[in-house]
Amino acid sequence: MENGLTAYEYFKRDVSWLSFNYRVLLEAEDAGLPLYERIHFLSIYSSNLEEFYEIRVAEHRGVLLKTRNVDESAEEARETLEQITAEVHRQEQDFYRIFNEEIRPELSRQGIYLYPDSKPQPFHETFVRNYFNEEVFPFLTPVLLQPGELRTFIRDRRLYLVARMRKRLRPGSEELTGPFQYALLKIPYTKTPRFVELPAHGGKAYIMFVDDIIRANLPFVFPGYVVESCFSIKISRDADIFFDEQKGGAGIVDDIRRKLKLRKLGDLSRFMYDREMPPDFLDFLCKAFHVHADALAEGGRYLNLQDLAQFPNPIGPSLERIPPEPLPVAQLENAYTVSGALKNSDCLLHFPYQRFDYLLRLLQEAGEDPSVEEIKITQYRVAEHSAVINRLIAAARAGKRVTVFVELKARFDEENNMSAAERMKEAGVRIIYSLPGLKVHAKVALILRKEGLPGITCICTGNFNEKTAAVYSDLVLMTEKSELVADVASLFDFLEDRTRTPHFSQLLVARFNMTDALKRMIHREIEHAAQGRKAYILLKMNGLHDKDMIDELYRASEAGVQIDLIVRGICCLAPGRPYSRNIHLTRIVDMFLEHARVWYFYNDGAEDLFLSSADWMRRNLSRRIEAAAPILDPRIKAEVLHLLQLQLRDNVKACFIDGNLVNHFKHDERPPLRAQQATYEFLKDFQK
Repeated sequence: MENGLTAYEYFKRDVSWLSFNYRVLLEAEDAGLPLYERIHFLSIYSSNLEEFYEIRVAEHRGVLLKTRNVDESAEEARETLEQITAEVHRQEQDFYRIFNEEIRPELSRQGIYLYPDSKPQPFHETFVRNYFNEEVFPFLTPVLLQPGELRTFIRDRRLYLVARMRKRLRPGSEELTGPFQYALLKIPYTKTPRFVELPAHGGKAYIMFVDDIIRANLPFVFPGYVVESCFSIKISRDADIFFDEQKGGAGIVDDIRRKLKLRKLGDLSRFMYDREMPPDFLDFLCKAFHVHADALAEGGRYLNLQDLAQFPNPIGPSLERIPPEPLPVAQLENAYTVSGALKNSDCLLHFPYQRFDYLLRLLQEAGEDPSVEEIKITQYRVAEHSAVINRLIAAARAGKRVTVFVELKARFDEENNMSAAERMKEAGVRIIYSLPGLKVHAKVALILRKEGLPGITCICTGNFNEKTAAVYSDLVLMTEKSELVADVASLFDFLEDRTRTPHFSQLLVARFNMTDALKRMIHREIEHAAQGRKAYILLKMNGLHDKDMIDELYRASEAGVQIDLIVRGICCLAPGRPYSRNIHLTRIVDMFLEHARVWYFYNDGAEDLFLSSADWMRRNLSRRIEAAAPILDPRIKAEVLHLLQLQLRDNVKACFIDGNLVNHFKHDERPPLRAQQATYEFLKDFQK
């Protein structure tokens, strides 16, 4: 794209994402956090990276293997993979440095000894041997590797040990005969914990990787051999599955069920191994498992460290972060009913700072209220044992018409969503499945009363999901405003019948009016800047990838519009360039996942403010149904703007992102301000 003289630049999507994940890793390095919170961030980093290889890296490798038809050349895919490999290699070195040089010593200082190898202390030898014999050995199934003769399948997200050994000349003999032989052992992750608590000794707790318990007992597994060495390996497979985009309704269910079975058979996207493995050992494995060199990824002695989420805590809560108790909301707490509290004014809920059960109460009231005729809601990611689903089922059994749009194509939640949909259907809930060619990512709910009575709509930045609402920072607007109720009703009319043409007076909906409206508001700020008036845009989202929208922001910056971006994850906009000199990019990673999308345009003092389910990603604006709602209540608008300013002023957990994608903490001489903590305190005081 040319802006007249200079070609605009963009960060690569996946290289930008790695910058975000590295920021996650930096939380594990923060000695000011409770120890187990730091361990938790190591787990999150590893889990994020696993999914990244299953989806994003797999896509680039698919271009090279000619199994993916995407808008990327083989040369571009190869270049991107090289950049990814180099950056992940750098990050993994930091990961293991933090784990071995910071986390392990701190565990020891707290009286927790994590064994660094497979050599138990004398006082634990009997326990380790007995534990292996009773709890591990019955579930081990060693497989002899014979390249060219037998092909052994290895599962993704599973941890394996590979032992190299030579046969004894005769039983008990130290003389060896024949060449090296190799055996594969899958760690029985469903039968034994990854971390085994050993008996305390000398006032200290002891923990051992189950990997090392197996290593310590390899002579019992291979009695006729001498084991020379043993290393961990794991693989990542292409986990993306492609459905028939023209199928909708119940037809897509069978398609999804069939293709979910293929997920574990996807092409290999990463082969991770212990970097201490000798080259000839690795070469043997590459031949045995048909691994190409460009799929190799170095790791440490211990792989699959997303398992750190289950790391035992023998000391207690003093080493953990105690999440703050969700706050009551006076407007709702003091009302006889939630719906009654909305008659006088809108309500904005802040999760997880405030209680999720107000939303559950609203759904329960709707199911019991004789004046309510119908409930409609979208479900993108359904919680396991969902209280939301239970309220909807109860309403249907009470005689209400309940319609639920279930997005079956929500990656990694397909099975859970199908199961919830079937349960609701059995209870009489009307289920609308995925639309052909579209994902429905909008988070909206609608309660319709008898004629003459106002309806209620809820518009959320995240899923109606009580599990994620405990850890994701999201907003939900609850309102009786007739124009918003009518707009959401029109959206549901379209979801139920795509031949209908929806009309929106206030709501911005992707694929209908959202992109055009955003561009108009950006252009308006440009006009105000040209007239010498204040021009300002503040955008908070999870991802910024759509080049068309990035170009609009570049042009606004060139025109003198001041722009603040708070982008947690992917951001392809490049700051620090002449055409982006008025754009400031902030990233916040803290105890809660920043998930809300909020858009602000100064508009010559009129201050247009929207909350939305949409990131400015190409998929969100082009291939999904997303919704954005204006904040019309002046009190709520002031509240949200204050909280956004807290995020911009954060000098504890906020980073600015430079022109090379480096995270720079905003540490300065001002008194410390941690936005998430300050948000909680503000909302707490706000209720008084």
